[in-house]
Amino acid sequence: MKNLTALVHELIKRPKETEWIEFKENLADPGEIGEYICALSNAATYHDRSQAYLVWGVNDLHEIVGTSFDFSIAKVGNEELENWLRQMLSENANFSFHGIEIDNKRINMLIIYSAIHQTVKFKNVDYIRVGSYKKKLKDYPAMEAQLWHKINMARFERLLAKQDLQLLEALNFLDYSLYFELTEIVMPGNADEIMHYLVQEKLAAKQDNGLYAITNLGAILFAKRISSFEGINRKSVRVIQYKGTDRISAIRENVGGKGYASGFVGLLSFIEGLLPTREEIEGAFRKDVPVYPPIAMRELLANALIHQDLSISGAGPTVEIFSNRIEITNPGTPLIDVQRFIDNPPRSRNEDLAALMRRMNMCEERGSGWDKVALYCEIYQLPAPKIDVYNDSTRVTVFAHIPFNQIPLQDKKWSSYMHACLKQASGGQMTNTSLRERFGVVDKNKAAISRLIASSIEEGLIKKLDPNTAPRYMCYVPFWA
Repeated sequence: MKNLTALVHELIKRPKETEWIEFKENLADPGEIGEYICALSNAATYHDRSQAYLVWGVNDLHEIVGTSFDFSIAKVGNEELENWLRQMLSENANFSFHGIEIDNKRINMLIIYSAIHQTVKFKNVDYIRVGSYKKKLKDYPAMEAQLWHKINMARFERLLAKQDLQLLEALNFLDYSLYFELTEIVMPGNADEIMHYLVQEKLAAKQDNGLYAITNLGAILFAKRISSFEGINRKSVRVIQYKGTDRISAIRENVGGKGYASGFVGLLSFIEGLLPTREEIEGAFRKDVPVYPPIAMRELLANALIHQDLSISGAGPTVEIFSNRIEITNPGTPLIDVQRFIDNPPRSRNEDLAALMRRMNMCEERGSGWDKVALYCEIYQLPAPKIDVYNDSTRVTVFAHIPFNQIPLQDKKWSSYMHACLKQASGGQMTNTSLRERFGVVDKNKAAISRLIASSIEEGLIKKLDPNTAPRYMCYVPFWA
């Protein structure tokens, strides 16, 4: 961290020690230091702070008096203090030592980062600060429960992607004017007010040393160059176009260079430019019609961005274009059952990202996105999008038009289930007639649809609304209805 002198002066301005700040003059006991790292890290998470501080050379009156302790030469036996501490602390403990001089007095500082994934432990015991006292966490069960709740709710979006930036330097990394344009907020005329909005939106953060940081949320949405942020530069969207139906021969590949909001329109335009069209005659005119519904493609791309598991390093969304299909893959597995995408409220592990993208109209309102994807695939008489879940990723495949008699049976059954879900969501029920219309099957081939319905019932995807109804009036609903 830069600007350490200013940071120390900011910390000693506080009228008393807080749960995330501890001042010492000459603390040298390795065990005590380890317990403080543990307690302060857990306290930082508990109090919604990104960092905590242990400062040597400041007395109880918050006066800079200097210290005789020197972490750089301190040892435990024959082992350097820092190495010993890292062995005694749990693996998620993250801290760094710093030494400076203020008014010719030596100051040592430990910058301790908040606990993530689990509580920080020292020698397998977790501590926390209660007021200005260091206590064992197990002795405060209510605090322990609240701390674990905050750890479980910790969001990748709020971690810091780039730190220690001057105001104008921080703004220069972001396409902040687009934020005001997309949220329809009048952009202020000065840098301080612009940064105020970005901080309130959690796109940036004011550090304790007076400098600024850009959060992962700010970087991943509004980075002018996503490669400027080391922690998220692999989250760019890759688009690959192949020559045929397999991955043997790639025609072109493109990796997005901007944040998701900054590059979303351009990314969609690039993808649409690679997709095939078909010619239709309307009256005396010919026109090109997309093979894939643009609304569905937009929503699927937005969903891949929103619902990816951002904590999986080295992986980002991928769009692969084949001659007969499009595959969109994102890191992470769904938080809800894929069979309940239409009727269940959506859940996202990236709520800040999802909320802001919806406010900026980059995707549909909560709960309607997958419905629109399925609906427009029906309107275009395409098979329902196929969802495959792997160990650490999810893939959605959208197929080009396939004649009904060439669609694999499993895909037909999935399409009939999706059709029943859409009907149920709109207050209706699936019938033989509605399913024939969905696939574009003529009336004389309704027996093929009857066999498909029977097969879907046998698999447990749909069921009869009223088994006692006459066959010609029979209606069908999803298995969960």
